[in-house]
Amino acid sequence: MKDNRSNSQLVLENVSHSFGELHVIKDLNITVEQGELVVLVGPSGCGKTTLLNLLSGHIKPISGNVKREGIIRTVYQQDGLFPWLTVSENILMGLRSISDTAIQEQELRELFELIHLTGFENHYPHELSGGMRQRVELARAIAGDSDILLMDEPFSALDYQTRLRLRRELLRLLAKRPRTVVFVTHDIEEAVQLADRILILSKRPAYVCSELQIEAQHPRSLDNPSVITAMKTILDELGLHTSSDLDVSEFNNLTTQ
Repeated sequence: MKDNRSNSQLVLENVSHSFGELHVIKDLNITVEQGELVVLVGPSGCGKTTLLNLLSGHIKPISGNVKREGIIRTVYQQDGLFPWLTVSENILMGLRSISDTAIQEQELRELFELIHLTGFENHYPHELSGGMRQRVELARAIAGDSDILLMDEPFSALDYQTRLRLRRELLRLLAKRPRTVVFVTHDIEEAVQLADRILILSKRPAYVCSELQIEAQHPRSLDNPSVITAMKTILDELGLHTSSDLDVSEFNNLTTQ
Protein backbone atom coordinates (compact mmCIF):
# COMPACT_ATOMS: atom_id res chain seq x y z
CA MET A 1 0.00 0.00 0.00
CA LYS A 2 1.35 3.41 -0.99
CA ASP A 3 2.25 5.76 1.86
CA ASN A 4 0.92 9.24 1.00
CA ARG A 5 2.23 10.89 4.16
CA SER A 6 5.25 12.38 2.36
CA ASN A 7 2.83 14.97 0.89
CA SER A 8 0.97 15.45 4.17
CA GLN A 9 1.25 18.55 6.34
CA LEU A 10 -0.45 17.15 9.42
CA VAL A 11 -0.41 13.54 10.62
CA LEU A 12 -1.68 12.05 13.88
CA GLU A 13 -0.69 8.44 14.50
CA ASN A 14 -2.44 6.52 17.28
CA VAL A 15 -2.76 9.68 19.35
CA SER A 16 -4.38 9.52 22.76
CA HIS A 17 -4.79 12.29 25.30
CA SER A 18 -6.22 12.63 28.80
CA PHE A 19 -6.63 15.32 31.41
CA GLY A 20 -6.10 13.38 34.60
CA GLU A 21 -8.78 10.68 34.68
CA LEU A 22 -10.72 12.30 31.81
CA HIS A 23 -9.90 10.42 28.59
CA VAL A 24 -10.50 12.86 25.71
CA ILE A 25 -8.92 11.25 22.64
CA LYS A 26 -8.17 7.59 22.02
CA ASP A 27 -5.98 6.03 19.29
CA LEU A 28 -6.77 8.83 16.82
CA ASN A 29 -5.37 8.62 13.30
CA ILE A 30 -5.75 11.62 10.98
CA THR A 31 -3.87 12.71 7.86
CA VAL A 32 -4.34 16.14 6.28
CA GLU A 33 -2.86 16.70 2.84
CA GLN A 34 -1.30 19.94 1.64
CA GLY A 35 -4.00 22.36 0.46
CA GLU A 36 -6.90 20.39 1.95
CA LEU A 37 -9.73 21.99 3.89
CA VAL A 38 -10.69 19.36 6.47
CA VAL A 39 -13.63 20.02 8.79
CA LEU A 40 -14.07 18.28 12.14
CA VAL A 41 -17.58 17.77 13.51
CA GLY A 42 -18.76 15.79 16.50
CA PRO A 43 -20.77 15.90 19.70
CA SER A 44 -20.25 18.80 22.08
CA GLY A 45 -17.34 18.13 24.42
CA CYS A 46 -15.88 15.32 22.32
CA GLY A 47 -12.42 16.91 22.19
CA LYS A 48 -12.33 18.94 18.97
CA THR A 49 -10.50 21.89 20.56
CA THR A 50 -8.09 19.52 22.30
CA LEU A 51 -7.37 18.00 18.90
CA LEU A 52 -6.52 21.43 17.46
CA ASN A 53 -4.20 22.06 20.41
CA LEU A 54 -2.45 18.76 19.71
CA LEU A 55 -2.08 19.67 16.03
CA SER A 56 -0.66 23.09 16.88
CA GLY A 57 1.78 21.72 19.44
CA HIS A 58 0.28 23.70 22.34
CA ILE A 59 -0.12 20.40 24.15
CA LYS A 60 1.66 17.06 23.73
CA PRO A 61 -0.18 13.75 23.44
CA ILE A 62 -0.04 11.19 26.23
CA SER A 63 0.79 8.63 23.54
CA GLY A 64 1.19 8.52 19.77
CA ASN A 65 2.92 10.84 17.31
CA VAL A 66 2.05 14.19 15.75
CA LYS A 67 3.77 15.31 12.55
CA ARG A 68 3.63 18.94 11.38
CA GLU A 69 5.13 20.40 8.21
CA GLY A 70 5.01 24.19 7.98
CA ILE A 71 4.15 27.31 9.95
CA ILE A 72 0.85 27.06 11.82
CA ARG A 73 -1.51 29.85 12.83
CA THR A 74 -4.76 29.51 14.75
CA VAL A 75 -8.03 31.45 14.43
CA TYR A 76 -10.36 31.24 17.44
CA GLN A 77 -14.08 31.74 18.04
CA GLN A 78 -13.45 35.11 19.66
CA ASP A 79 -11.04 37.19 17.64
CA GLY A 80 -7.61 37.60 19.17
CA LEU A 81 -7.03 41.15 17.99
CA PHE A 82 -5.08 43.44 20.30
CA PRO A 83 -7.53 46.21 21.27
CA TRP A 84 -4.78 48.82 21.74
CA LEU A 85 -3.46 48.32 18.19
CA THR A 86 -4.96 49.62 14.96
CA VAL A 87 -6.17 47.24 12.27
CA SER A 88 -2.92 47.77 10.35
CA GLU A 89 -0.82 47.13 13.44
CA ASN A 90 -2.75 43.94 14.20
CA ILE A 91 -2.23 42.56 10.70
CA LEU A 92 1.43 43.54 10.80
CA MET A 93 1.81 41.11 13.72
CA GLY A 94 1.43 38.39 11.11
CA LEU A 95 4.14 39.95 8.95
CA ARG A 96 6.88 40.13 11.57
CA SER A 97 9.03 37.60 9.73
CA ILE A 98 9.39 40.04 6.81
CA SER A 99 12.31 42.36 7.54
CA ASP A 100 12.01 44.56 4.43
CA THR A 101 9.64 47.43 5.30
CA ALA A 102 8.68 48.09 1.69
CA ILE A 103 7.67 44.45 1.16
CA GLN A 104 5.78 44.51 4.45
CA GLU A 105 3.81 47.58 3.37
CA GLN A 106 3.02 46.05 -0.04
CA GLU A 107 1.82 42.87 1.63
CA LEU A 108 -0.32 44.92 4.01
CA ARG A 109 -1.98 46.81 1.13
CA GLU A 110 -2.74 43.55 -0.67
CA LEU A 111 -4.27 42.05 2.46
CA PHE A 112 -6.55 45.07 2.97
CA GLU A 113 -7.73 44.70 -0.62
CA LEU A 114 -8.31 40.98 -0.11
CA ILE A 115 -10.52 41.48 2.95
CA HIS A 116 -12.25 44.56 1.45
CA LEU A 117 -11.31 46.82 4.36
CA THR A 118 -9.25 49.47 2.59
CA GLY A 119 -9.90 52.73 4.44
CA PHE A 120 -10.04 51.07 7.86
CA GLU A 121 -6.27 50.86 8.33
CA ASN A 122 -6.20 53.22 11.31
CA HIS A 123 -9.36 52.04 13.02
CA TYR A 124 -9.26 50.11 16.28
CA PRO A 125 -10.99 46.74 16.79
CA HIS A 126 -13.78 48.23 18.93
CA GLU A 127 -14.73 50.43 15.98
CA LEU A 128 -15.43 47.42 13.75
CA SER A 129 -18.34 44.99 13.54
CA GLY A 130 -17.85 41.37 14.59
CA GLY A 131 -17.66 40.25 10.98
CA MET A 132 -15.09 42.92 10.14
CA ARG A 133 -12.94 41.89 13.12
CA GLN A 134 -12.97 38.28 11.96
CA ARG A 135 -11.90 39.38 8.48
CA VAL A 136 -8.96 41.19 10.07
CA GLU A 137 -8.20 38.03 12.06
CA LEU A 138 -8.23 36.01 8.82
CA ALA A 139 -5.90 38.52 7.14
CA ARG A 140 -3.45 38.27 10.03
CA ALA A 141 -3.60 34.47 9.91
CA ILE A 142 -2.85 34.21 6.17
CA ALA A 143 -0.25 37.00 6.24
CA GLY A 144 3.37 36.26 5.53
CA ASP A 145 4.67 32.73 5.36
CA SER A 146 2.02 30.73 7.21
CA ASP A 147 1.23 27.31 5.74
CA ILE A 148 -1.50 25.86 7.95
CA LEU A 149 -4.61 27.41 9.50
CA LEU A 150 -6.27 25.80 12.50
CA MET A 151 -9.73 27.32 12.91
CA ASP A 152 -11.71 26.76 16.10
CA GLU A 153 -15.35 27.68 15.40
CA PRO A 154 -14.26 31.08 14.07
CA PHE A 155 -17.73 32.22 12.95
CA SER A 156 -19.95 30.73 15.66
CA ALA A 157 -20.32 33.95 17.68
CA LEU A 158 -21.62 35.87 14.65
CA ASP A 159 -25.17 36.24 13.35
CA TYR A 160 -26.34 33.87 10.62
CA GLN A 161 -26.07 36.29 7.70
CA THR A 162 -22.54 37.30 8.71
CA ARG A 163 -21.54 33.64 9.01
CA LEU A 164 -22.77 33.01 5.47
CA ARG A 165 -20.75 35.96 4.15
CA LEU A 166 -17.62 34.90 6.01
CA ARG A 167 -17.81 31.36 4.66
CA ARG A 168 -17.66 32.86 1.17
CA GLU A 169 -14.90 35.24 2.26
CA LEU A 170 -12.81 32.39 3.63
CA LEU A 171 -13.08 30.39 0.42
CA ARG A 172 -12.25 33.48 -1.63
CA LEU A 173 -9.17 34.22 0.50
CA LEU A 174 -8.00 30.62 0.27
CA ALA A 175 -8.37 30.72 -3.52
CA LYS A 176 -6.06 33.75 -3.56
CA ARG A 177 -3.67 32.48 -0.89
CA PRO A 178 -3.94 28.70 -0.55
CA ARG A 179 -3.40 27.18 2.87
CA THR A 180 -3.96 23.82 4.48
CA VAL A 181 -6.93 24.20 6.84
CA VAL A 182 -8.35 22.20 9.73
CA PHE A 183 -11.69 23.75 10.69
CA VAL A 184 -13.75 22.85 13.77
CA THR A 185 -17.46 23.59 13.78
CA HIS A 186 -20.72 22.52 15.41
CA ASP A 187 -22.60 23.83 12.36
CA ILE A 188 -23.21 20.96 9.93
CA GLU A 189 -24.40 23.32 7.22
CA GLU A 190 -21.12 25.23 7.54
CA ALA A 191 -19.11 22.00 7.42
CA VAL A 192 -20.73 20.85 4.19
CA GLN A 193 -20.44 24.25 2.52
CA LEU A 194 -16.72 24.57 3.25
CA ALA A 195 -15.08 21.15 3.43
CA ASP A 196 -13.13 19.10 0.97
CA ARG A 197 -13.40 16.33 3.55
CA ILE A 198 -15.36 15.99 6.80
CA LEU A 199 -14.19 13.87 9.72
CA ILE A 200 -16.96 12.90 12.12
CA LEU A 201 -15.73 12.31 15.66
CA SER A 202 -17.29 10.00 18.20
CA LYS A 203 -18.29 10.85 21.74
CA ARG A 204 -15.41 11.22 24.20
CA PRO A 205 -12.88 9.64 24.10
CA ALA A 206 -12.89 10.73 20.47
CA TYR A 207 -11.90 8.74 17.44
CA VAL A 208 -12.85 9.18 13.76
CA CYS A 209 -16.05 7.18 13.36
CA SER A 210 -16.76 8.27 9.78
CA GLU A 211 -15.26 10.26 6.92
CA LEU A 212 -17.11 12.08 4.15
CA GLN A 213 -15.60 13.45 0.94
CA ILE A 214 -17.49 16.42 -0.52
CA GLU A 215 -17.16 16.53 -4.30
CA ALA A 216 -19.48 19.46 -5.09
CA GLN A 217 -17.79 22.54 -6.53
CA HIS A 218 -17.69 25.86 -4.67
CA PRO A 219 -19.72 27.91 -4.13
CA ARG A 220 -22.22 25.38 -2.78
CA SER A 221 -25.84 26.42 -2.40
CA LEU A 222 -27.80 24.97 0.49
CA ASP A 223 -30.40 23.46 -1.87
CA ASN A 224 -27.74 21.56 -3.83
CA PRO A 225 -28.80 17.88 -3.67
CA SER A 226 -25.28 16.74 -2.76
CA VAL A 227 -25.17 19.27 0.09
CA ILE A 228 -28.52 18.12 1.47
CA THR A 229 -27.48 14.46 1.19
CA ALA A 230 -24.21 15.14 2.99
CA MET A 231 -26.00 16.98 5.80
CA LYS A 232 -28.41 14.07 6.27
CA THR A 233 -25.51 11.62 6.32
CA ILE A 234 -23.71 13.57 9.04
CA LEU A 235 -26.85 13.93 11.16
CA ASP A 236 -27.46 10.20 10.90
CA GLU A 237 -23.85 9.49 11.91
CA LEU A 238 -24.32 11.74 14.95
CA GLY A 239 -27.51 9.92 15.91
CA LEU A 240 -29.86 12.74 14.89
CA HIS A 241 -32.17 10.65 12.75
CA THR A 242 -33.80 12.60 9.95
CA SER A 243 -36.86 12.13 7.82
CA SER A 244 -36.59 12.13 4.04
CA ASP A 245 -38.46 15.42 3.71
CA LEU A 246 -36.43 17.39 6.29
CA ASP A 247 -35.72 20.84 4.87
CA VAL A 248 -32.76 23.18 5.36
CA SER A 249 -34.41 25.32 8.06
CA GLU A 250 -35.05 22.18 10.14
CA PHE A 251 -31.39 21.21 9.72
CA ASN A 252 -30.38 24.57 11.16
CA ASN A 253 -32.65 24.06 14.17
CA LEU A 254 -31.21 20.62 14.84
CA THR A 255 -27.58 21.68 14.59
CA THR A 256 -27.96 24.63 16.98
CA GLN A 257 -29.76 22.74 19.75
